[in-house]
Amino acid sequence: MIVEGVMRLNGEISDFDEEDREAEVNALACSIAVGFPLPPKLVVGYALTSKKKKSFLQPKLIGLARNKGILFVAIDRNRPLSDQGPFDVLLHKLSGKEWCQVVEDYRLKYPEVTVLDPPYAIQHVYNRQSMLEDVADLNLPECYGKVCVPKQLVIPKDPSCIPDEVTKAGLKLPLVAKPLFVDGSAKSHELYIAYDEFSLTNLEPPLVVQEFVNHGGVLFKVYIIGETIKVVRRFSLPDVSNPELSKIAGVFSFPRVSCAAASADDANLDPAVAELPPTPLLERLAKELHRRLGLRLFNVDIIREKGTRDLYYVIDINYFPGFGKMPEYEHIFTDFLLSLKQSKYKKWPTT
Repeated sequence: MIVEGVMRLNGEISDFDEEDREAEVNALACSIAVGFPLPPKLVVGYALTSKKKKSFLQPKLIGLARNKGILFVAIDRNRPLSDQGPFDVLLHKLSGKEWCQVVEDYRLKYPEVTVLDPPYAIQHVYNRQSMLEDVADLNLPECYGKVCVPKQLVIPKDPSCIPDEVTKAGLKLPLVAKPLFVDGSAKSHELYIAYDEFSLTNLEPPLVVQEFVNHGGVLFKVYIIGETIKVVRRFSLPDVSNPELSKIAGVFSFPRVSCAAASADDANLDPAVAELPPTPLLERLAKELHRRLGLRLFNVDIIREKGTRDLYYVIDINYFPGFGKMPEYEHIFTDFLLSLKQSKYKKWPTT
């Protein structure tokens, strides 16, 4: 497993025009037709939202993939999936029960095709309660640090019950509130911090309410692509002191912190805040989450409790995150795709 700690993020994602992308794919198809370069080693059928296409299928990735013999082919959702291909890999990030059933049926009919990732596994991390329950149940060795989840409760319906439920659960202020379900919409990534439990009654359930953990205003975004890990630092919510807590009331909304453009690379950070989590800890965490979740493309947002060296909290897990913002993602992802082909060869019996 490869683990890399980096401090600098790529700049803003540039748009990749749909016509340019189609032209790129068509040009590659023509070059294959005349015998140069050689037929692709790997054909990847993709079904992505328009936003994900722009952020992920960038020109550099397409060009590098072509040089390595990887062909990306857009899936036509107006045609039966089984009539398209053949594919070696099916790469997708679309929502909806109908699409999930299409992919699941295809996966069962064509077990030789690698599906990234199985719909049932993806759905598991679209629920913030079940997502973090897997982390809480890991019981990892603590020789390199302890991994926890924030103390939390789920509010399924009635917001008026939140103050009483917070008291019963023994949650301490301030509190972070997030929608329970992640569906890809901007609303599902809304984030609130409440300085008193009564202000949470103004929010719309279903919600997850968590204790806020001071962490020096920096989170670690751990990208996982197969067996490769890459870590970047991001600025996060600032710490809240007890004097501040006594003076502030109400609930405040924040932008989606985990995808904020600001990196913590050039900031004059306290070394205790900036230090990356230990490599063995991340390796074990990634391995165990892959085993439990059944995902190969995901990221984990981790914070370190301020004042400690080895107490970490997982606050979010995302399927197929914004790899386009990850340094060197093109090389890592294409190498990962080729490794899938190699692993299949190893499984085939020799005659």
